Amino acid sequence: MLLRGRSESDELMAMRYLNTRMELTEKEKFHYSKLEKGFEGEVKFDLLAESLQEERYIINDLLLEVNNSYFQLDTLIISQGVIHLLDIKNFQGDCYLESDKLYAMKTGREYKNPVDQLKRSTTLFRQLLQNLKQNYLVEASVLFINPEFTLYQAPMDQPIILPTQVNSFLKDLNKTLSKLNDGHKKLAQKLISLHQTKNPFTVLPKYNYDQLQKGVYCKTCKSFLIYIKNNDFVCGKCGGHEKIELAILRNVEEFNLLFPDRKITTHSIYEWCKVDLNKRTFCRILKRNYTAFGNTRETYYK
Repeated sequence: MLLRGRSESDELMAMRYLNTRMELTEKEKFHYSKLEKGFEGEVKFDLLAESLQEERYIINDLLLEVNNSYFQLDTLIISQGVIHLLDIKNFQGDCYLESDKLYAMKTGREYKNPVDQLKRSTTLFRQLLQNLKQNYLVEASVLFINPEFTLYQAPMDQPIILPTQVNSFLKDLNKTLSKLNDGHKKLAQKLISLHQTKNPFTVLPKYNYDQLQKGVYCKTCKSFLIYIKNNDFVCGKCGGHEKIELAILRNVEEFNLLFPDRKITTHSIYEWCKVDLNKRTFCRILKRNYTAFGNTRETYYK
């Protein structure tokens, strides 16, 4: 039973928006690409995990804190007698492990060893269980999801699940009987309630309002070449259609994420969207979808 689904992090969404509205450096582009690939890999695993049949709770994307130390869990599976922690990696290409360091074969680039990160998360998670007076066996693994990934010199004693082993890992889980009780449910609910919404690991480029390109862009191809036809924005590049109201709301969410300290007003969204629409149209859409605060002259929306 899936208790907590997965969605793009605020960091990934912000990087998507910034990638469309400004020129990222090579380093920033690499970071953005890593976030996209990471999310894509997690979603791939979610689809495979739908095959699990016995009673289990699946909780995705948890950010937890113990003694002022934060740690992230991609996927947590609560079974009858064991809790599985999975760190899902979507690495591609040939890599090798040497002296506990992970390297790309082609480029020689060194990556953070995911096993080290996993060990830290597992230790902190066990501390959290102790604080909650819960006694569970915890099994943690780094799961490489991409079939185009090969890891050379992988030690047999490391908690690593390679792409060719993912299906057998899930099959073995399915073979293990699991019946859940009220204690499992309470633990799952407690863990979800402890999820931290503010992520201290977030890394974003420096940006300000003036440097970002204004305008509504195509949600499919990200082109700013759009025009209005009937009640739709139409992309002059790919021909994609989007209802005006939905596009405006998409831009409001974008504005709000990138500039949380700025108020959502008719004028601010009119200026952000920069399209040939009457201000009254923006006012109507905001009134329909948000709650208005303040007097007529200084009305803002939440």
